[in-house]
Amino acid sequence: MKRAGVWFAYAVAIALLVLLAQPIMLIMGALVLTTMMDGGARLLRRILPIGRGWRLAIVLIAVFAFLLWTLYLTGSNLIAQAQAMRQIVEFQVDRIGRWAQQVGISTTPNDLKTLGNQALNSLGRVTQAVSTVMGAVTSIVMMLVLAIFIAIEPKLYERGVAWMLPMGQRRNFYVIADKMGWTLRRLMFGRLIGMLVEGVGTWLLLMLGGVPMAALLGVLTGIFAFLPNIGSIVSGVLIVLVGFSAGSHTGLYALGVYLVVQVIDGYLIVPMVARRATDLAPALVLGAQILLGALFGIMGLFLADPIVAMLKVYLEERARMASAAHTLIKPD
Repeated sequence: MKRAGVWFAYAVAIALLVLLAQPIMLIMGALVLTTMMDGGARLLRRILPIGRGWRLAIVLIAVFAFLLWTLYLTGSNLIAQAQAMRQIVEFQVDRIGRWAQQVGISTTPNDLKTLGNQALNSLGRVTQAVSTVMGAVTSIVMMLVLAIFIAIEPKLYERGVAWMLPMGQRRNFYVIADKMGWTLRRLMFGRLIGMLVEGVGTWLLLMLGGVPMAALLGVLTGIFAFLPNIGSIVSGVLIVLVGFSAGSHTGLYALGVYLVVQVIDGYLIVPMVARRATDLAPALVLGAQILLGALFGIMGLFLADPIVAMLKVYLEERARMASAAHTLIKPD
């Protein structure tokens, strides 16, 4: 009877996970944003001996000011470039299809166009609740507001969760929560540094080489850098396609820029920052992205890496605690 009750509880938990998928992803996204805000406030504490609320306000104001400044300087150019990029990508895909026919590959340009359209359409299907502009804005605002509330007084919400646990489990919860927070702060710090390096580096190098739409490609590369594995592939394809639209030499230069930026990020930024927090196997992260992307859409893709990192920390800490308890009760 007890075993049946356990399986019934598992079934209920899975059903709730499916039914409440969108709210759960929004809460997870808010926790990730909270980690970034908290990390920024902790960094400012080293140089500004002021209250946490003031440091958090400085972080938020600085981020919003940077975003507004970027949109003000490059907004109109980026919109124009984005409108032209789709035409360039479609033209390049058509060229690849004709070249494939010439070398004997049984495909047509229409096949490649259909494949691209299916990929774009599938992206719209998996997002569902955030597929419209209004839905996306609403989701972002809710995540941001929730993240700000949690970041203002994180210990309050940590105690609230702990009070719902049995007395004997609360100490372990605090230990695991602290370790998860430390891991996420380091992981997100490394991710933000990687986004900055890849975005700015790609923009500057492409601009120096005369590659069209360097600013837009830099912005997209920086955004896609948040997605390990998948993001670098998508940005690489866009960079190469746009580069070859300006000629063979420009295309090869764009390919070289992409490789250089990826090598710097993969062999310098990631080992120095992110892997000190948690070393995640690429295949594990990719598998989680595929699974969570299919279940939760674009939110699952973006949050797969932090979720896997937190699960790894939880399992490692539980194993360490179990081992320590076993050692204490082990007879002489």
